[in-house]
Amino acid sequence: MKKLTLAALLLLGGISSTFAQAKKEYTVQESSVAATLKYLSSDELEGRLAGSPGLEKAAAYLEDILKKNGVKPYFKTYKDTLTNFDKPTYNVVGYMEGTDPVLKKEFVVFGAHYDHIGLAEDPTGGDNVYNGANDDASGTTTVAELVQYFAKNKNKRSILFCFFSAEEAGLLGSRSLAAKLKAKNFNMYAMLNFEMVGVPMKRDILAYVTGWHMSNMGDKINEYSGKKLVGYLDVEMQYQLFRRSDNYSFYKEFNKPAQTICTFDFENFDYYHKVEDDFEHMNIAAMTHFIQEVIPVADKMVNAPAGDIVMKK
Repeated sequence: MKKLTLAALLLLGGISSTFAQAKKEYTVQESSVAATLKYLSSDELEGRLAGSPGLEKAAAYLEDILKKNGVKPYFKTYKDTLTNFDKPTYNVVGYMEGTDPVLKKEFVVFGAHYDHIGLAEDPTGGDNVYNGANDDASGTTTVAELVQYFAKNKNKRSILFCFFSAEEAGLLGSRSLAAKLKAKNFNMYAMLNFEMVGVPMKRDILAYVTGWHMSNMGDKINEYSGKKLVGYLDVEMQYQLFRRSDNYSFYKEFNKPAQTICTFDFENFDYYHKVEDDFEHMNIAAMTHFIQEVIPVADKMVNAPAGDIVMKK
């Protein structure tokens, strides 16, 4: 009996070790990052204005990513119609159920907004498409890569993948969704939002986290990473960035850690809300590296012990 138990333990240990090694060796493909980002920021989508045919095409593309990776719709379909916008437009929402009998009742939300500001009036006949490659096709692409990673792994907590519409109109997509989820007694553990991560910073950190002092999320990201991956930026407080992206909608509804990770620091990108925010101005290699660094952090966030990420009092 002792020999059998020992053998079983060794077998389980080998399986566990192999599983951990498989996670460790996961590689983000630069070609995959480039393909998603290039399509979402293409002229074909005409700037992805909420309620436009271009955004409908982007929604269909993102639905297909969820479907191909076996991610289920959270509602009846992947499309979550906004309740607060004057035209039909949709968040795209999918979920994966966790495996732990207790922790699966908690959700980690990964999100990014996939809308932008549409077309400019340009009587000269020049470029009039606000492609929004950095803002926020880059964040959307990051969440799409997380979908592909988590689809290949079993995880303790449940995950909600959210692509928000109408962020540019005042966080309307996330406000609508967060309110719906709150009404359904959605059990949110934490929310991590990705905003403008297409160009690297020239600093000693890879990215910064908005609302740094509100929770221990930034510290936990660094702990999970095993290095100083993220930090605090003074400009975040100056421009109140915590309140200016979709994390804020979830913070308001749930009063749980809900923050945005970003690499745009007002010094490294000159094309915010300009027609030059194109795919050609993105640093695909740096963005792929960013996603590669984020994946083990996201994995540990989803599999962390209860109460690991908390609000600060």
